[in-house]
Amino acid sequence: MEHIVIPPRFVKTIIGVHGEKGQKWLDGFESLLSACESRWSIAAVEQTSYPLSYNYVTPVKLQDGTEAVLKLGVPSRETHAEIAALREFAGEGMVRLLDADPEQGVLLLERITPGVMLHEKGSEEEQTQAAADLIGKMRRPAPPHTSFPTLADWSRGLEGLRRRYHGGTGPLPALMVEQAEKWFPKLISSIRQPQLLHGDLHHSNMLAATREPWLAIDPKGVIGDTEYECVAFLRNQLPAGDERDVLRRRVEHLVKELELERDRVLAWGFSHAILSAWWHLDEQTDGWEAAVQQAEDFKGLM
Repeated sequence: MEHIVIPPRFVKTIIGVHGEKGQKWLDGFESLLSACESRWSIAAVEQTSYPLSYNYVTPVKLQDGTEAVLKLGVPSRETHAEIAALREFAGEGMVRLLDADPEQGVLLLERITPGVMLHEKGSEEEQTQAAADLIGKMRRPAPPHTSFPTLADWSRGLEGLRRRYHGGTGPLPALMVEQAEKWFPKLISSIRQPQLLHGDLHHSNMLAATREPWLAIDPKGVIGDTEYECVAFLRNQLPAGDERDVLRRRVEHLVKELELERDRVLAWGFSHAILSAWWHLDEQTDGWEAAVQQAEDFKGLM
């Protein structure tokens, strides 16, 4: 096996999110990679050129010449949910899962070509239409007797914020946190048709493909509604200096195309942005200030 260099920023993220468990995973990374090579008869593992966040993702070639993608992460509930979501979507609007080992946090995936990310292709309007088309294609009822997390589960993350700051909100604006704490239960209790959502459908998780115009990758697998599914796209790749106007145009476009409730989209956007700010603080990653500003933008459009 060729020696694989792990970027320092990726190491920092893994330790920031997973602590000692993350360090142990990093220490055993090469052994895990070797086990994957043996299990799936991988002929070649390339030094990854993919942007890395919470998982190590790299192109591979199998012995029969099939090109695939190997995804390795610290085993977690999120890994199990992702694998389950990929199986439920079964390639419809989504990358295909070729095989997986949930206990080891490993996925073998279809390689999407050309694989250009949504923000790298087309105009703002074309990108928003592509997102609308993909969200519409992936719409599906929540499976019965599901073990997927729900938006109620996610929203309880704000309880961690309160514990961290002894009932306060730390650097997050108290009134905005209180508003999110009020809106989350109202929005959750009024979901009429629970859907299985991707849960993180932003520009970098939509890739240009050959078998379909666009395919989604990296699903979180969460139960919610379609209004919530729009939020990740709405918050992503907003141009500096024109954020609120672009956000407004995106909201109007998606609401019209998908026949959604505008106020509901905005309320989800505000609440999720505050939750996202806390996630950044908790995981010691950059971005909580930007998330708070986005919450203000969502509120300003109401």
